[in-house]
Amino acid sequence: MASITLKGNTINTIGNLPTLGTKALDFKLTAVDLSKKSLSDFNGKKIILNIFPSIDTGTCATSVREFNKKVADLENTAVLCISKDLPFAQARFCGAEGIDNVTMLSDFADGNFGTSYQLEIADGPLANLHSRAIVIMNENGTVVYTEQVSEIADEPNYKAALNAI
Repeated sequence: MASITLKGNTINTIGNLPTLGTKALDFKLTAVDLSKKSLSDFNGKKIILNIFPSIDTGTCATSVREFNKKVADLENTAVLCISKDLPFAQARFCGAEGIDNVTMLSDFADGNFGTSYQLEIADGPLANLHSRAIVIMNENGTVVYTEQVSEIADEPNYKAALNAI
């Protein structure tokens, strides 16, 4: 279990992020067009998982905007932005913001992603949502970088994440 904070108050996740050097677990999530996407759909690419509680919060929206800008020039790299928001909310945000370099995916249907990646929040006011985290995989699907953001209101370390690519 990882201890994180929400505005300075301790909350916990159900476990710890995947271990570096391990094969990333596959998943099935819902895209904004309501199709199902899995990790295997991105085989052969470097993958950045930008995971957050809700697109309708300032920090979460900022992380999507930042990764959208920062990956525009990266070759063979996909950014998957994952939350439990409904695909409709994710599509509305991307349309309003002109976001087109990232793939928005929703774990609303069954929450299996949050539990299998051990980043679901276990307690506190955001219980059952995803914690703010980054998981990066190489072209072979091996986890090469993780960041469990310690204060949920803070942005991830973009520089460290991009350096891991």
